[in-house]
Amino acid sequence: MPALRLTALRLTAFRSWAALDVPLLGQIVVIAGPNGAGKTNLLEAISLLTPGRGLRGAKPGDPARRDAQGRAPAWGVVASVLGPRGAVEIATGTTPEAPDRRVFRIDGTPVRTQAEVSAHIAAVWLTPQMDALFQETASGRRAFLDRLTWALEPHHAREIGAHDNAMAQRNRLLAEGRRDDRWLAALEDAMARHGVAATASRRSLVARLNALLQAGVLGDFPRARLGLSCPIAAALDEAPALAVEDRLRETLAAGRTVDAAAGGARAGAHKADLTLAQADTGLPADQCSTGERKALLVATVVGHAGLIAAARGFAPLLLLDEAAVHLDERRREALFAALSALPAQVFLTGTDLDIFGTLAPRAQGFVASPGDLAPAPGFAVA
Repeated sequence: MPALRLTALRLTAFRSWAALDVPLLGQIVVIAGPNGAGKTNLLEAISLLTPGRGLRGAKPGDPARRDAQGRAPAWGVVASVLGPRGAVEIATGTTPEAPDRRVFRIDGTPVRTQAEVSAHIAAVWLTPQMDALFQETASGRRAFLDRLTWALEPHHAREIGAHDNAMAQRNRLLAEGRRDDRWLAALEDAMARHGVAATASRRSLVARLNALLQAGVLGDFPRARLGLSCPIAAALDEAPALAVEDRLRETLAAGRTVDAAAGGARAGAHKADLTLAQADTGLPADQCSTGERKALLVATVVGHAGLIAAARGFAPLLLLDEAAVHLDERRREALFAALSALPAQVFLTGTDLDIFGTLAPRAQGFVASPGDLAPAPGFAVA
């Protein structure tokens, strides 16, 4: 499998980094330092080299480093990339003329579509904010599942958008008491068609990821098992998609009065929820310890990277922010062993350099402090 590597990274006016120019030589890159040193900002910069809004969901002007007067100049991220199509330079950022519009360039040439960028680079990530995913609302878990899905099936985003747009219009009509049956039927038809298509994609992603994790691709690291709690998915287990669409249209039409009183549709793709459990014990994530939940999320994200590698022919960059936090020593070492065996380039952050000690003989290490990134002592790759 062709390797994907960042070999250099240059930042300009990006969040806490006024300027940075650093060579990246390791298949595993460790960045350690205190809170507020800019470690997550580095990972976010890398994530923004890919299409989308990055690991923080940033708007185009958000990453700009503000000056003493509170002004936000243009920001830029430039990376030397050795990928499936050879060596290229990928740049993204804003310009003084258009501070609210992010642009991409490949080898200095503006790209016409973000698909051109995707041909050269991909990335997946895990952040500390995701630790609470299985203790919060279903909407957050559903959004997480959808991000996993459209990384492999780009059309999934269109299906979700079309379903949600039709649902919003239907909700508005019902709330206003406008019982235009033909208009409502058309909107319910759109909800059914797009909702079943989106659910089929979610269902496929869950099945593929479970098969990969069951195969033991992460070695001794704990295995996760995903599930999809969704009436539409359950119906697809028993009947063809067209029949499920028909049933959903009928349910929506019959439920207009109740939905109007409730303020929203009681049936549709928006009712899905992602479940996660330990594969070996069946213990659900919401009943697991903090460290066990962390292990489940790490397994899911790393496994997802494996699916992308199989689908696209090259492994994505793995951006793991504080991934070792809450893991005991056994799980931590199992994770490091699994990451070392992957074809992906991995970026790991943490506050304590010592926990990465067993990676030192085969990794590049940095110590971050505000505005500075220095080589870490004892790491072999320099």
